[in-house]
Amino acid sequence: MKHDVRLAAACLALLLIAGCTGQTIHRKDGSSSARSFSMKDLAKGDVDNVVEIHQQEMLAILRTLTLKLYRRNPAEWRKSGHASAEDATAALFKPLPYWHLSPQRSLKWENALLDALRADYAGDRVKSLMGGLLVMHMAAFDHRTEFYLLTEVDAQKLYNAARNTEAVMWKLATARNAMGDPMLLSNGFDPNGIPNLSFEREFGKLIGVEDTLAKVIEDKSNRAIRFGVVNAATMIFLPI
Repeated sequence: MKHDVRLAAACLALLLIAGCTGQTIHRKDGSSSARSFSMKDLAKGDVDNVVEIHQQEMLAILRTLTLKLYRRNPAEWRKSGHASAEDATAALFKPLPYWHLSPQRSLKWENALLDALRADYAGDRVKSLMGGLLVMHMAAFDHRTEFYLLTEVDAQKLYNAARNTEAVMWKLATARNAMGDPMLLSNGFDPNGIPNLSFEREFGKLIGVEDTLAKVIEDKSNRAIRFGVVNAATMIFLPI
């Protein structure tokens, strides 16, 4: 009898938890960030869920930036042999579900970021730039995609990733070839001469998410962040 009561109480608790996950945000594009309940969630604390939500937001912004860059620079996805900007973007992020097994995680992200905006680079600049940013951000989470009560996240790595992202944003906006044209088209003007700063907004969102999560982890771990800056002109990045 007591066993049946305990079992019923446990089932009720699980149903209540699952019910709480059913509240979704309705976005204009019809997308949803709602996550279904899993038994693994019982091994997660509140901060672990916050970390995962922030990581997913970062990855979504990186995906958006990749697609936007490919659409603005169609010659780049053609260099990689893809049929469209969408296909090239999907290929870059395809390894995420099995990231721990993917060779992509071993990419030297510093070299990839530098190559993308080098005048003599002949490869797919968008793939190099956004692939470098993807690996750098995953490295800031020690290449994890799930976080539990005993998982440690380093606030310093997240802070450093934000500063590195600031340097990349500046370099992307200013890098020019010998003819004075941008290495990669990003921000620009519409036909009416009105500035289109959508890339700057997306990068700003990414940096804001990184800094916010770094502060959350700093508060949780009681390990103070060492403040630093990146010299954007030399592109010597902070370590991750």
